[in-house]
Amino acid sequence: MADAEIIPIGTRGRPGRGTGKQPSSAARGLAPAGKAQSAPRKAPPRKATAGRPAATRVAAPVAVVEPPALGTAGSDRSATSAVDRHPGIPAGDLLAAFQHAARELFGDQWEPQLAQFLAFLRRRVTGDYLVDEYGFDQEVTQRFLMTALRPIAEKWFRIEVRGADNIPAEGGALVVSNHSGTVPLDGLMTMVSIHDHTGRFLRPLGADLVFRLPLVSTMARKGGATLACTEDAERMLGGGELVGVWPEGFKGIGKPYADRYKLQRFGRGGFVASALRTGVPIIPLSVVGAEEIYPLVGNIPSLARLLGMPYIPITPFFPLLGPLGMVPLPSKWLLEFGEPIRTDEFEAGAADDPMLVFNVTDQVRETIQQTLYSLLMKRQSVFR
Repeated sequence: MADAEIIPIGTRGRPGRGTGKQPSSAARGLAPAGKAQSAPRKAPPRKATAGRPAATRVAAPVAVVEPPALGTAGSDRSATSAVDRHPGIPAGDLLAAFQHAARELFGDQWEPQLAQFLAFLRRRVTGDYLVDEYGFDQEVTQRFLMTALRPIAEKWFRIEVRGADNIPAEGGALVVSNHSGTVPLDGLMTMVSIHDHTGRFLRPLGADLVFRLPLVSTMARKGGATLACTEDAERMLGGGELVGVWPEGFKGIGKPYADRYKLQRFGRGGFVASALRTGVPIIPLSVVGAEEIYPLVGNIPSLARLLGMPYIPITPFFPLLGPLGMVPLPSKWLLEFGEPIRTDEFEAGAADDPMLVFNVTDQVRETIQQTLYSLLMKRQSVFR
């Protein structure tokens, strides 16, 4: 095969332009290796124009870059970069991690619990749940209120319950307790303790202030509380409910720390009259430990009147420490239920006898007071 003629770039394939037919040394370097280079031809001399020397053009070399073949290092780098652009965890690993976390948090039965929770949400959305005439929502109370209070009762206050067998397994009964603690946490702790030891729901009788507070009133109704009035108390007791009452009221929870465990006046005995009319037993309850959670050392009566509150407490930590001062101290609690005081042995119309009502009221009060003294002597310290 004859040697190919190299045409310099820029001549558009027409020889004789630029440097003519003779290729430059750079152009000769583009020829394939191993082929004999043809001897350079001598171009015929050009006639030079008078006064201007002949110009010689040199064509620039062009580098030809071929694409890399498949399987080369360049293709590997491009494939690797494509994977790097989409990092992530496989879906199977995410699912396994979720199952492990759920098992650690809820136990091996987390799937049935999740199904029950979703069923609960469905009933709430569709309105397929029961509420009694007082607003008591048993499902919300058991699933949320008791669940939230139980760790506080067991881990923080370490409540020890005695005499729970004195609470009747069924039928109406009236639990009468002392009241203390600056904030009425003793009522909530009594509710969860009775439910855990007997399976029954305590229906508290609350002051009218409880039902004037926006959020508290709704939760109190759903938790089973109702207004502390004779009509509601007798209807509940007559319907076989376990009713709780704290006759000391705000005088009990708002008394100074120096008067701790000294019972205040039990009112006019309205709770005794309700028990006499319905013939239900009265179970005295003594609570030790609630007096120390918020030691009341002062009060701001002017601010309390302005806000419509019975008192504004001052403790060693509140309002000095702000919200941190609202954390209750972890005192050791003792709850003792006394023997029931029967009321069905009295004659009809006994509730209308003021002296009889006063005597029964005083009997309940003295029983609670003496039990408090006994529990205080048995307790090792405030916190154990």
